[in-house]
Amino acid sequence: MDKKSLIGFGLIFAIFIAFMWWVSPTEEQMEQLRQEQKLYQDSVRAVMLDSIERAETAKALAALQGDSVAEEQNRQQQLAKLGAFGQEMAEDTACLSIENGVFTVEVSPLGAKVNKVTLADYVTFDSMPLVLITPSRDNFNIVFSTSDHKVVNSRDLVFRPFVDGKEADGTALKVDTDSLVLSMRAYVKDSTTADDAYLEFRYVFSPNSYEVDFDVNFVNLEKHIDANAIMGVTWQNRMNRQEKVDQSMRNSRNRNKDAERFNSTLYYKPAGDKVDRLRDGSDDEEKVSTPIEWIAYKQQFFCAILVSDSVFENARLSTSTNKQDTAVNYLCDMFSDISFTYDPATNNKLGMSLYFGPSKYKDLREQHNGFERMLPLGWGFFLTQWISRYAIIPVFNFLEKFNWNYGVIVLVLTFLLRLVLFPLTFKSYQGSAIMRILKPEMDALNKKYPNQDQAFQKQQEMTKLQKKAGYSPMAGCLPMLIQLPIIWAMFRFYPASIELRQKSFLWCDDLSSYDSVLDFGFNIPLYGDHVSLFCLLMFGVQFFYTWYTMKGQQSQMNMPGMKLMMYFMPFMMLFLFNSQSAALNLYYFTSLSLTMIQMILIRKFTSEDKVRARMAEYDAKHANGKEKAKKSKFQQRLEEMQKMAEQMQKEQNKRR
Repeated sequence: MDKKSLIGFGLIFAIFIAFMWWVSPTEEQMEQLRQEQKLYQDSVRAVMLDSIERAETAKALAALQGDSVAEEQNRQQQLAKLGAFGQEMAEDTACLSIENGVFTVEVSPLGAKVNKVTLADYVTFDSMPLVLITPSRDNFNIVFSTSDHKVVNSRDLVFRPFVDGKEADGTALKVDTDSLVLSMRAYVKDSTTADDAYLEFRYVFSPNSYEVDFDVNFVNLEKHIDANAIMGVTWQNRMNRQEKVDQSMRNSRNRNKDAERFNSTLYYKPAGDKVDRLRDGSDDEEKVSTPIEWIAYKQQFFCAILVSDSVFENARLSTSTNKQDTAVNYLCDMFSDISFTYDPATNNKLGMSLYFGPSKYKDLREQHNGFERMLPLGWGFFLTQWISRYAIIPVFNFLEKFNWNYGVIVLVLTFLLRLVLFPLTFKSYQGSAIMRILKPEMDALNKKYPNQDQAFQKQQEMTKLQKKAGYSPMAGCLPMLIQLPIIWAMFRFYPASIELRQKSFLWCDDLSSYDSVLDFGFNIPLYGDHVSLFCLLMFGVQFFYTWYTMKGQQSQMNMPGMKLMMYFMPFMMLFLFNSQSAALNLYYFTSLSLTMIQMILIRKFTSEDKVRARMAEYDAKHANGKEKAKKSKFQQRLEEMQKMAEQMQKEQNKRR
């Protein structure tokens, strides 16, 4: 390439560079261009998002439309199942609240059932409102068949509320001085005013009353309900825990530790028969084929009772525990499936009544339905129930009138009981004092007859010695046998007395439950997770009482097994009663203390000189055979048996 060509290419390149520089945009122009590009990109993105949203919206609308159609179809199917009773659900389905001074009852428009009951004067162990009836769709339900063979559940029906004959215009109702009538009506579809046909749940609430009159009325339903059909009533409730329980026993099946679980069960009253129940504190089921007057769901201190004005024809009853339910306040479930016959020609009403309240002896007895027999007052043994009904409860109620602390009432009641029993126990304690005086002679007889084959002679000599001193073994046994029904009555009375519930005394904040002065934070098997001071005091007194009574009783001292058993009893009571009610432990502590004081005083004031003088007088009367000692037939037979046993022992020794 020549020189001219190179100069030409250089000029062309320079011109190109100059042109590019001249046509290139300024910085302001570049920023404007960038803004235009960003706007363009945002516009494109917006168009794309709008397309996506439109597509998703279209899909959602299609799905929603499909769901609405499905929901509408399902609703129409449900209404079709209800037949003539199929009604549209009202927009406002809030429960009606009725307060009468002692409880607040919530009645649901859906099913017209008692949905919830909250007692006014009581709270739970953790100071929460005490809910006796737990809200549930299945609390109460009537199953019946219509004339067109539809099966209808009342829980699926919509009821309109009427108060004293007028349609309710609110949800909060209060019962002041007069009774309040709440009518819940489920109308038949297209029912005319002139010929209204409806199913009615009629409740009558009285001021300050735990009882509710409850009727199910079939008004003008002859054409709509299958005549002579067997109807079913299902009543169930989830029982909440209301009382304090040892934390280690909350999910345990140890009924002895969990007092509320042990005292919670289903009771029922067969017509013309005694009150019966399912197993205490256990899952159980029973089919009752005979007529039933009432059914009760009872907890330790509260109960819900369904009573028939006539009778329920039969029922299937059950109590069960849902082991999967870990709720802290869950106790158990109770269920009743009741049958009755509906005959529109003779009866268009199912008359019943309800009771929601405390299991207090006086309140239950005033109902005159035998409700008080749900309380564990020893009904199986006539002496125990008589002692509870005609002695302990009347005296306890009398002492309540003084407005003393309930712990003081327990102390006074225990003192009065020991005072009444003193004439019966005097001979027993006096006999213990006599045996202490005779201890040297008893020791001498044990040395005189050390061999086993001499047991009969030793027993004869001991019996003769005791008789000379005026001691009779039966005098010690008989008072103890008489006291057993009283001890059992007290054992049943205190844990079942709602009067003691949440009443404090000294360090105890609830006499109906255990008192705890030390919580371990862990469980000791068979003992618990706490220390009950009343139980500990009872153990101390009982141990000292055992030691004191064992002193001077040589016959027991020579029986190691008996001695060990006697000392084992206080320890067994310590473990068994650590989670029992504080009132019961306070009673046993006080009773044992008074018993020990009585025994010590009687021993102290039993004159040894008088006992020796009696023995000398006995010897004088029977000296030289002047007067033979009289023997009872029982004593004669006992001696004959002892002789036979001794003879058999001698023959066995000869064979060896």
